[in-house]
Formats: sequence, C-alpha cells, structure tokens
Amino acid sequence: MGEESKGNVSGAVPIKGIADVHLTEVRSLLSLQKLVEDLVPEQDGQNQGELDPEIQQQYRKELREKLRRMPPKEIAYILESLDPNERLVVWDEVKEGADPILALLSDDVLEELIDDSHYRNEKTTSTAFELRDGRLHQISVSGPEDLKNVHPIWVDLVAPTKKIRGWIGEMFDVEVPDPVTLTDLEASARFYVEDDGEVHLHSDFLLDTKDESRNVPVALILHNEILFTVRTEELPVFRLQRARARTRPGYVTDGKDVLIDLYAADVEYSANALEDVYGELEKAGTQVLRSHVTDVEASHILAAVAEAEDLNGRTRRSVLDTRRALSFLLRGKLLSDAQQLDVREILRDIESLDGHTAFLFNKINFLMDATDSAININQNKKIERLTVLSVVFMPINVLAGAGGMSEFSAMAQALDWPMPLAYTGFFLGMGVVGSIMFFGLRLFERRQPKRPRAENRRTS
Repeated sequence: MGEESKGNVSGAVPIKGIADVHLTEVRSLLSLQKLVEDLVPEQDGQNQGELDPEIQQQYRKELREKLRRMPPKEIAYILESLDPNERLVVWDEVKEGADPILALLSDDVLEELIDDSHYRNEKTTSTAFELRDGRLHQISVSGPEDLKNVHPIWVDLVAPTKKIRGWIGEMFDVEVPDPVTLTDLEASARFYVEDDGEVHLHSDFLLDTKDESRNVPVALILHNEILFTVRTEELPVFRLQRARARTRPGYVTDGKDVLIDLYAADVEYSANALEDVYGELEKAGTQVLRSHVTDVEASHILAAVAEAEDLNGRTRRSVLDTRRALSFLLRGKLLSDAQQLDVREILRDIESLDGHTAFLFNKINFLMDATDSAININQNKKIERLTVLSVVFMPINVLAGAGGMSEFSAMAQALDWPMPLAYTGFFLGMGVVGSIMFFGLRLFERRQPKRPRAENRRTS
C-alpha cells in the first residue's frame, strides 16, 4: 500500500509542476502586457497611438493561444493562483464555454468571477418594490447599500447568484432558495408554513413564446409581510403585475396582495394562451375539413395541432398549480376577509378555464382523427392506382405466364412473320386490351346503380 501511495504522489508531482510552469508563463505575459500599458503612454512620438494597441494585441493573442492549449484543470489552478486583477484578464480569455472550468473553481473565486461586472449573467436581476403613495416604486438593487432606508413589500430575484442570495438572506433574515433546484421538490413539499409563520409556495408559471411554451418554477416566500419571489428567468406575468401596481393607486397594500395578484395575473395569462390555442385550432380545422388535403398539408396540420395540445396541457398544469396554491392559502387562514374574497373569485375563474381546456382537448382529438383519416384516404387512393395498373396489365401477365415470350417467338416463326413486326403487333394488341380494361373499369366505377321506383299501391 505504501508503494501505491508513493506511486500516486510521484504521478501527481509532474502534473502540478507543469501547471506551475504554465502559471509562470501566464504571469510573465501578464507582466509584459501591463508593462506595455504603463510605459507606452509615457513615450512621445508620432507612432505612439499605433504601437500601443499592436503590442497589446500581440501579448493578448499569445496568452489566448497558450490558454487554449491547456486543460480545464490547469486553467482553474492558474485562476485561483493569480491576483484578482490578473484573474479577470485571464478569465476574459476563457469565459466562453467555461463550464468545465467553473466546476473546478472554489466558491470564493467562482462568485468573484460570476458576480464581476465583466461577466454578470444577463438574466440576473434583483429588484425591490416599496409602497409609496399607494403605488409600487421599483428600486434596482445591485448591492446591500441600495436597500438602506428602504422598506420593501416585494423583493423579486431573477437568476440570483449564491452571493446575492447570501446577503439578501442576511439582510431580511430569510433563506433564499436556489432557483435551479426548485424542480427537485416533491409535490407534497411545495406548500408549507414554517414554525415562525414564514409561508413557502413553489408554483409553476406559464411562459408562452413564439418558439416554445413551458412552465417555469417560481419560489414565493412570505416573511414579515414581505414577498420574496425567486425564479430562473423573467416572466410576462411578473411584468404585468409590476406595470399594474406602478400605475394603479391602491392596487396592492402588502406582500400578500402582491402574491394574490400574481396568481390572478397567471390565470389571466393562461386564459390568453387558451385563446391562442383556439385560434390555432380554427386554422387547422379550416384546412383539415376541406374536400382534399395533401400529405404535406396533413403533416403541417398535425404539427400545429401537436403544438396546440402541448400549450393546452401546460396551461392546464399552470392553472392546476395555481388552484392548489390558492386553496392552501385559504385552508391555512393566512388571508384577510377581503383577500379571501379575491381568492375565491380567482378560483371561480379557474373553474371556467377547466371547461375550456376540456373542450380544447376534445377538439384536438377530433382534428387528430380527421387528419389521420385524410392521410388514410390519400393512401387508399395510391393503393387504388396501383390496383388499377395491376388489373390493366393482367392480360399480358396471363399470356406471359401461359406461354412465355419464347413460345410467342416460335409461333411468329411458324407463321413466317418478321420478328419486329410480330412483337410490334403483340404490344399493340396488349395495349388495346389494356385500354379496354382501363376504360371498362372507369365506366364500372362511375356507374351508379339506379334506385328502384316504389310503386304506388293503394291499400283498401
């Protein structure tokens, strides 16, 4: 066992030694680049403006090529070994596709790189809302200093980093969950109340775009009359709620009002999504109920109906989740009398949407069956054409099977006919027979049986 340990250590030393060599080379390039930045501006000359960028680009290109040839483990080691300013320069060169590197960094370095202004997630936003003169006043938050002397009733976090969740939690004495892990919760653990009265709700809100539709999990926490919302991306429901609360005096009075209105806006957004489904199905129905539908048109109809079915299902899921959350608030007796009336009104709206989603499911199934029937009709027509062709050429097959072309050649020689003339006459004769068969079948298909006339009989 001692020999194995010794072997492992001896195998690890060269790897670390190579990383140290690369670290020295990177530091040397960074020092040269900084030296150029410090010395060149102090020089006088006409070519000063042209020389400075050229030299800097040369060192930057050399650094980029060197980092490109390094494995992620060595780059992570170099990033953790550099000073903060040097670290940002190196990070700027490797941040594209840097997920393998991020997985190897320590938490402190990781937070420093991600939270730095040079590499902040575009989706990451922190916003607080304070009630002023009956309206919500929006405050963009970039750090704890932005919330001094602010008494928010709603704190909205979109894709917050660990650092942001940390200082928000310390400032308001609340545990802010990671939005990425919201989908891992069991259904039974999505609505609960802590011992200190803190209310936790985890709901799926609908996001319907031109490209796709999906449900986005959102964590909603009521703590000390403040609503905290955490999610991975921006949602139209939240934009609608912010716009209404900013423009309508008295629209909300506390965090619970904001919570209820968010669910109400989600129900309204779901209703609008169902209207879009109605429109798509109307177009598909107009196409599929025509006298003739091609296979290409049928494939497009099936794709449109499938998208409508997906949106209808996601809408139903979002509405069902909203109903569960509102029912939980009612059962927990967490709302005032006026808020309970609002919740019951929202639940009635949800009940009306249930009928629409059920009707849409039936209509989708009907359009699916109708489209499948159109495809089957087209296939039957193709099979019919093949059947007609086989019947038309049946005499040729019968003669060929009975005697064969060799027998026909012997017959033609016995009659002293020229062979080309004999074969030409044979094919012309078969063409005549085939034409008679073809038109005979067409006449037979078009022939309509006459209805027998009912004789008027007098009954005595």
